[in-house]
Amino acid sequence: MATIVRFHELGGPEVLTFDEVPLQEPAKGEVRLRVLAAGLNRAEALYYRGQYLEQPKLPSRIGYEVGAVVEAVGEGVDANWIGKGVAAIPAYGMNQYGTLGEQAVVPAFALTEYPANLTPEQAAAAWMQYLTAYGALVFAGKVGPGDFVSIPAASSSVGLAAIDTVRDAGATAIAVTRTLAKKDELIAYGADHVIVSSEEDYAARVKEITGGKGTRLIFDPVAGPYVETLAAGAGQESTLFIYGGLSMQPTPFPLMQSFRTGLSVRAYSVREITTKPERLAVAKKYVFDRLADGRFVPKIAQTFAYKDTVEAYKYLESNQQVGKVVIRVP
Repeated sequence: MATIVRFHELGGPEVLTFDEVPLQEPAKGEVRLRVLAAGLNRAEALYYRGQYLEQPKLPSRIGYEVGAVVEAVGEGVDANWIGKGVAAIPAYGMNQYGTLGEQAVVPAFALTEYPANLTPEQAAAAWMQYLTAYGALVFAGKVGPGDFVSIPAASSSVGLAAIDTVRDAGATAIAVTRTLAKKDELIAYGADHVIVSSEEDYAARVKEITGGKGTRLIFDPVAGPYVETLAAGAGQESTLFIYGGLSMQPTPFPLMQSFRTGLSVRAYSVREITTKPERLAVAKKYVFDRLADGRFVPKIAQTFAYKDTVEAYKYLESNQQVGKVVIRVP
């Protein structure tokens, strides 16, 4: 038997429960993991509220990312995986493969070994964020030297990964945060510039930072009315990637600014990478190499005990953190 985290009704973090279930055996193409650490994501908070891309089938497990050890493999999976330390990457739906718990079964294609210099907690705090940033900024956006990149919600784990990705490419990272409280920490992390959106004129600051050139890439998880403001700072033939809808408000299309600058606005999901094997292979190597040589170091905001899972998700939803929220299991 093993305990897992799941929910039997929609709602806030309080709906999450610890349920004891029989140890699951992996089917063809699957592996069973002994979970050591779990990284939390905004997607999960939307999921247990019924506001995510996929609707949960109750009762539903939850969780995308873990650092773990392979305990058993199903038919067709190389037995050499057994005993290895691995990370599970977000290449599946939570309806079928939730991971938060003492054990989890996931498809073998979603496994990756992590560099020896990482702890299981760091392994659980890397792949969603760096794959998400890679897909938009490197694969689709072709970020490179001379580019100015705007990163709203920069204190999130994906925002920090975007800062790393932009700087690794030789471009300039402009972090955007709502409050002054996070400015110094974002500068210390490596942002080239920080715009405090509640206190500064975003478009004016962008023009100042870029010498009037404007941003070439914008990487936004919030959407909603602020998209108009982000568009006002965009340069010629720029792209606004919207990878989330945290504002939960209608998102206008910035038509006039698009006419002026040739701005492209498009929705983006990490599934553009994780559901394409050839893309995923390249992305995994990109992230692994940079984790291994220290160019990328996952920042963990706070680590919670397994028994405090509900509190961990409350903290995630509080927006206080700078970096990843992690649960140590058991």
